[in-house]
Amino acid sequence: MRSEQVSALKLHAYQLGGWMLFLAAAVILAALAFEYIGQYAPCPLCFVQRYAYYAGVPLLFVSLILLSAEKTRLAALVFFLVSLVFLANSGLGVYQAGAEYGFWPGPQTCSGGQEITTSADSLLADLQKTKVPRCDQPDFWFLGLSFAGWNVLISFVIFVGALKAAFASAGSRQVV
Repeated sequence: MRSEQVSALKLHAYQLGGWMLFLAAAVILAALAFEYIGQYAPCPLCFVQRYAYYAGVPLLFVSLILLSAEKTRLAALVFFLVSLVFLANSGLGVYQAGAEYGFWPGPQTCSGGQEITTSADSLLADLQKTKVPRCDQPDFWFLGLSFAGWNVLISFVIFVGALKAAFASAGSRQVV
């Protein structure tokens, strides 16, 4: 009976981890598509919010490998680390979304990056056509939420899923 419970918990952790990996990878690919295909220039806070995904995708993959290798305790630790990363990312998204809605001011350093020209002749022209994205003025809204608002929700879902996977992994440890 105990062996069946352990297998069920391990399978549950693996499925949760797989779904969170899929979700995190889909979100970062969508963000990159909006940037490079849709021409939406991200602000500095948007770039910082991507770090959770850049770290989370490989860490979730590693945790699935650890589960497959019967290293459930280590997998639980990695899942827990991922959950903390996405909880922090959700908080950062709340900060940016609050600035977008005017609840509080955005960061003073919120100015966008721009390409550096290599020609003195085109410097003035490049400066005139450069649009600096602001952290408190979103360019895109969908169902009443900006990219930052959607990041809050998705990061929180990944936080909960990774935390559940951590507890399922820890609970699937066999006692010999």
